[in-house]
Parts: sequence; C-alpha cells; structure tokens
Amino acid sequence: MFPRNEGTADRVARTVLGAGLLAASAGLLMTSRRSLGLGAALLGATLLVTAVTGSCQLYRPFGISTAR
Repeated sequence: MFPRNEGTADRVARTVLGAGLLAASAGLLMTSRRSLGLGAALLGATLLVTAVTGSCQLYRPFGISTAR
C-alpha cells in the first residue's frame, strides 16, 4: 500500500471535515442542488478514505508529510 504521510491531527481534521461534508450532502441531494450535494459527497468520502489509510496522494509529489 502507500506510505503514511499524515499525522494524527491531520487525520482527525480530515475525519471531521469528511463527516461534515457527507452530512451536508445528504440534505443537498434532496433539493434542487443535487450536483453540489454530489460534489460534497465525493469530497467528503475522499477525505474519510485518506484519513483511514493515513496516506494523501496529493502530498506525495510535493514531499509533504505531517506524520512523525
């Protein structure tokens, strides 16, 4: 798998933001703003996946690592 490059604070922030975006998307998907809701759902799910795996693919090309 991919090497870990996220620290604990980074992972917690991604979890909170991802869960918030998924919750917001649930309400948006039932309104006329479905495309905004879909975008929020995709971004929220991406944040949750990176938080669980501890690896952010956008950090890799820039050599960023918040892990100890």
